[in-house]
Amino acid sequence: MSSSRKKAIFRKFSRDWVAGYVPLQGFVHEGQVEMLDLDGKVVALDAADLKWICYVRDFNSGELNNPERLVRKTFAGRPRGDGLFVRARIKDGDMIEGLAANDVTLVSSEGVFLTPPDLRSNTQRLWIPRSSLEELEVVAVIGAAKRKVPEKTRDEQQEELFKG
Repeated sequence: MSSSRKKAIFRKFSRDWVAGYVPLQGFVHEGQVEMLDLDGKVVALDAADLKWICYVRDFNSGELNNPERLVRKTFAGRPRGDGLFVRARIKDGDMIEGLAANDVTLVSSEGVFLTPPDLRSNTQRLWIPRSSLEELEVVAVIGAAKRKVPEKTRDEQQEELFKG
């Protein structure tokens, strides 16, 4: 595991949750999610049992049933960040929207990273395992790269310089 670990809440389909530390990448090995629990032990959780992993600001949110404080799961309007505006439907019927990176990691990894709609909540980032997804819909592409205007050759620039 990486030496840089982030605080995370591991939400299971059984509605139980576990708090611990996890790196930003490379934490899934052979269907197991490796985490460092609060006692300092490396624990492997089955990715098929996880609903999602929430990277959080603080473990002590004051809420025992919803420590990730993921209250708002949909955008009120158009997202402001760059990326793919996606809508994920989880196997238990829950639905969440978020911004995903517009790159190959969306289709090549063991799960999907999302930036949640409410950045002021305790959850800063979200990882949903592929085994938890029932459906993933791309709603919009936000901030697509602009087309580049072909630059003029040096000779064309020089001619314009002395016209007139």
